[in-house]
Amino acid sequence: MEERVLNVELRTKTGKGISRQLRRNNFIPGVVYGKGMESVPVSLSTKELSTAIAGEGGRNHLLTLKGGGGLDGQMVIVAELLQDCLKGTPRHVDLHKINMADKVRVKVPVNLVGSAVGVKEGGLLDFAMHEIEIECFPTHIPEHIDVDVTELTIGHSLHIGDIKELPGIKVLGDATVSVVSILGKVKEEPVVDA
Repeated sequence: MEERVLNVELRTKTGKGISRQLRRNNFIPGVVYGKGMESVPVSLSTKELSTAIAGEGGRNHLLTLKGGGGLDGQMVIVAELLQDCLKGTPRHVDLHKINMADKVRVKVPVNLVGSAVGVKEGGLLDFAMHEIEIECFPTHIPEHIDVDVTELTIGHSLHIGDIKELPGIKVLGDATVSVVSILGKVKEEPVVDA
């Protein structure tokens, strides 16, 4: 996964009024936290954050902070992003400072590969889990996890335990939880002419 740069400024004032003022000026409030450090309030450009987390890797991109005094050069990932429920614009962001030598837990998208045999036979594909949680070193975070559905037949499922683990990546979660299933054929009722 590629590294991206994110410019931040330290915030000395906090609160609802300051946050509103930042948002009016196309900035959002945020906080940087991590192991062995105090939380640091920051502000950053809404557009720059959206650009930094755009693409398939989304929030899992490694971000190098620029500016912000002692935060300059620190590596972070987006731990939480609060968005406006109507506009979809970012309202607040939590940035988690990471140590490149420690493993992290992140959720990555599931990418279905192939055409299931069961769908060709008239079944319906039920994609139940669009992302799964993994644990790995920050440099090994994949953009997505591929799940091959080619051999799935009607009435069968692929579970978390069936996902092939990639080197250096541990798939987390209950091994019996279904990721994708092929549901049975839908019965067609005969059309009765009136």
